[in-house]
Amino acid sequence: MIRQAVMNGWFPRRHGAVRARALVALAATTLIAGCQSVIEQTYEPTVSPSSNPQIVEEVQKNDPRAQLGAREHPRIVASYGGEYRDAKTERLVARITGALTAVSENPQQSYRITILNSPAINAFALPGGYLYVTRGLVALANDASEVAAVLSHEMAHVTANHGIQRQQREEAEVIASRVVSEVLSSDLAGKQALARGKLRLAAFSRNQELQADVIGVRMLGEAGYDPYAAARFLDSMAAYSRFSAVDPEADQSLDFLSSHPNAPQRVDLARRHARAFGPEGTSGDRGRDYYLAGIDGILYGDSPQEGYVRGQTFLHGQLGIRFDVPTGFQIDNKAEAVLATGAGEVAIRFDGIADTSRRSLTDYIASGWVTGLKPDTIRPITVNGLEAATARASADRWDFDVTVIRFGERIYRFLTAVPKGSSALEPTANQLRTSFRRMTSGEVQSLKPLRVRVVTVRSGDTIATLAARMMGTDRKLDLFRLINAMQITSTVRPGDKVKIISE
Repeated sequence: MIRQAVMNGWFPRRHGAVRARALVALAATTLIAGCQSVIEQTYEPTVSPSSNPQIVEEVQKNDPRAQLGAREHPRIVASYGGEYRDAKTERLVARITGALTAVSENPQQSYRITILNSPAINAFALPGGYLYVTRGLVALANDASEVAAVLSHEMAHVTANHGIQRQQREEAEVIASRVVSEVLSSDLAGKQALARGKLRLAAFSRNQELQADVIGVRMLGEAGYDPYAAARFLDSMAAYSRFSAVDPEADQSLDFLSSHPNAPQRVDLARRHARAFGPEGTSGDRGRDYYLAGIDGILYGDSPQEGYVRGQTFLHGQLGIRFDVPTGFQIDNKAEAVLATGAGEVAIRFDGIADTSRRSLTDYIASGWVTGLKPDTIRPITVNGLEAATARASADRWDFDVTVIRFGERIYRFLTAVPKGSSALEPTANQLRTSFRRMTSGEVQSLKPLRVRVVTVRSGDTIATLAARMMGTDRKLDLFRLINAMQITSTVRPGDKVKIISE
């Protein structure tokens, strides 16, 4: 019912320190660091890819542990909401991959590239030539060379055999998974954490990340793409991270700097190696026109199967439910739950489970899945005509409100966490439960997914008038500039093509 919105792989995650501490209180919200990049600041590139990259056939007969890519592929796809199927976009990505393969260190290396049906901005690789890019990344990029920069980076991990060098991480992950399964009281939470742990096997070292950057820029230039695209898209990612932060003025780069080479260093490295192909703007093709044609109509944000976030409201037409979070909270529609975070380290988790036993909801709350439950606080309530129950819990330095609501064949669960003694617990929890209701048939019928629409600038159009056509955000001008990689001083001219978000 929910879509993952974690940032990993080539890119920074987007939560700040305060938000991260709040989410830790909600036990099953483990964050992943996919293609982590962390490097010593004194790194100097002296790299050469492996002359014997691991393809699927070699992996199967030579190293059982390196069958990781083939074995984990279905789980990776499931964790990201499945594959995104659109023939036009798939042809576009295949065209870019083919051009890069021809100039790779091993043109015989076969790749299996998957577009993941996730709004997250992410790309990563697994051993055996398995490459992944999210539709969110494809939507953010502005030309073919930017996606080529991402894919060449991930292909470099494969040709350099970085996946094989990662096997000790896999063994450590098995140990960590056992700890998770033993510590978490919820079976569901344990299973989710174990599944997310699999994605950490996509993590690379700092040296490996910078090696992939260097190889990727070379591949870009030799494939005929703009070699400066890597630096350009890193800038776009930094802008996206700032836009997505709960507090844009604080903690923007804390997680990025802790798990990646800092952005200025990577941008500088990419530009230095791009200069081997000439000054910026003098070499390579950006492929903007055919790229925009290939992504016109691509799904943006949440998918119908996962529900939608519209401002402060979460709506799920297929389930027929909706609720609101307080003003100022940011909602993340993740794979395992809907999460929301606000000021004062307040965090909200919402999910649903099948209601098979039909026991009373007060008995359900008391059944052992809530750590630190205060049994004397359990009480039955009614929420907009629906059977419900609520209780309080406490653990470590957190206080919790637990509210469960029965609707149809499911039990929906709200968990609100605040620092111990915070006065925000009751008003936050009360707004959540009182706003939860059935959607009307009219609301369901009017709920449509958002898509990227490529439009041609007409005479009289300005950035302001184009941004006014954006949907699904109350920061229309900021998001318009972001998805079109425009600065505050940018302008548009008749005939230009730009992206907007609309139904």
